[in-house]
Amino acid sequence: MTAARAFEPSLNPADAVLLTTGASGLVATSGPDTRIANVTTLPNGPYQQTAKDPRNGQGLSYDAYTEILVHRFFQMWQQSDCDVRHATARNPAGCLSDLYPFVATTYLAPVEQGSGTPMAFFNMNTGDAPFLKSLADRFTLADNYHQAVMGGTGANHIMLGTGDMIFFSDGAGNPLPPPSLPPSLFGLPPTFPPISLIANPNPVPGTNNLYQNDLFGRSGIYVKCADTTQPGVPAIANYLRSLLFDVTSNCAPDRFYAVNNIFPGFHPDGRRANPANVPPAPDGSDFVFVPPSNVPTIGDALNANNVSWRYYGGGFNDAVAGRPNAFCGACNPMQYATSIMANPAVRNEHIKDIVDFFADLANDTLPSVSFVKPSGFVAAEPLISKVDLFEAFLKNILDRFEAKPDLFARSAILILFDEAGGFYDSGFIQPLDFFGDGPRVPLLAVSPHALGGRVVHTYYDHVSILKFIERNWSIPPLSSRSRDNLANPVTDETNPYVPRNMPAIGDLMEMFHFRAQ
Repeated sequence: MTAARAFEPSLNPADAVLLTTGASGLVATSGPDTRIANVTTLPNGPYQQTAKDPRNGQGLSYDAYTEILVHRFFQMWQQSDCDVRHATARNPAGCLSDLYPFVATTYLAPVEQGSGTPMAFFNMNTGDAPFLKSLADRFTLADNYHQAVMGGTGANHIMLGTGDMIFFSDGAGNPLPPPSLPPSLFGLPPTFPPISLIANPNPVPGTNNLYQNDLFGRSGIYVKCADTTQPGVPAIANYLRSLLFDVTSNCAPDRFYAVNNIFPGFHPDGRRANPANVPPAPDGSDFVFVPPSNVPTIGDALNANNVSWRYYGGGFNDAVAGRPNAFCGACNPMQYATSIMANPAVRNEHIKDIVDFFADLANDTLPSVSFVKPSGFVAAEPLISKVDLFEAFLKNILDRFEAKPDLFARSAILILFDEAGGFYDSGFIQPLDFFGDGPRVPLLAVSPHALGGRVVHTYYDHVSILKFIERNWSIPPLSSRSRDNLANPVTDETNPYVPRNMPAIGDLMEMFHFRAQ
């Protein structure tokens, strides 16, 4: 227990026990999770993962570590099953979201068996996620907030920080095609062909749904989406053109955009990741990185407008020191940017550890804008974390805020999830460009200006955070192509979830009742 407390300083000591509970006790396997009763005969539809009725998948406690699901770019487009022929007035995008189980169980088979729990859900009405429910009952919830990219952690954090996507380059903004990698980096014999980093959702011959160039779900990273001869591009491009509202791909020529998880072009301490770009480092340590980026970030904009800010990441100090850590480098959108990471003064001022956040909070030295990213141990991602750990992390932060009423009175705390984790969602998806949007994720606004247990239906995604910051400090959009240029939604009472002026995303102002100063 002492070791758990020392390794995860973002938890109250009493909650550190959660780091030691919930393991499956099963031998590592790619088969079904046998803790779930009747796991091979589950209902044909959503089921409560923590249900007490064994006919509906009972077997997992709320505290259990669970399987991780599919949240990669082309797989998420596939499972969303978007086709204009399915469009209706309430669902003008025509996304049926009906292929989640198919994708989850076939996308890597027969290399390895995919997970079979994409239809599982927690039920707050029967006791799941009690702290998150208490926040929703007290403050304001957005039930039409979306992950901004069809894909996983890295891509959605990049969009959160830039309103855009980054691409492979020479490190100075000039686009290049990504290199192929030697098979030895994947533990394969030298007779194996070079490994392409270009995503290809076409199935390997003889398989049902095993994607080409997607070795072990790791190598299919980049998409040259302005080129409709590239694999996987025509289906999405043609779908966007078929919609009855104007949506462009927002794909610039000659750019290979990183749509799946990739490491930043800088290490946490500011060193360039494989500064020669190609070939990869001999030890393979930098073999899935994107070169330093010049895509503008919200950090650049805040600096230019003299607005204080910091990104606090759990485990950052250990990552800098080379100690064992659960810091998520792919989650820090500023760590991709030359303007921030290559300047020691800028980097040291703005990139900090979660322990620095607690110190700044205690000392009343928090900047105007703070991004707080939990370590992997408490970030609620299945397999490596649990939602109750994330709740304990949140409670520790919010208790400290509310112990400082003057600070809390001047704060707007936004709680969000980077992506849906591959779990099914029934909500409307608004196509904004080639990259997304994706399924809904929760957003909570915790503030004295967001009281009342309200539920807001305005359409938002991660770039709404940027629009909120920009509106508060009168900052223009980050670039001519970033999504923060999109209009705020215009809706009517008959369907508040679907903007009449698509594509459009809100700036979160509906979440609050700010008083004029």
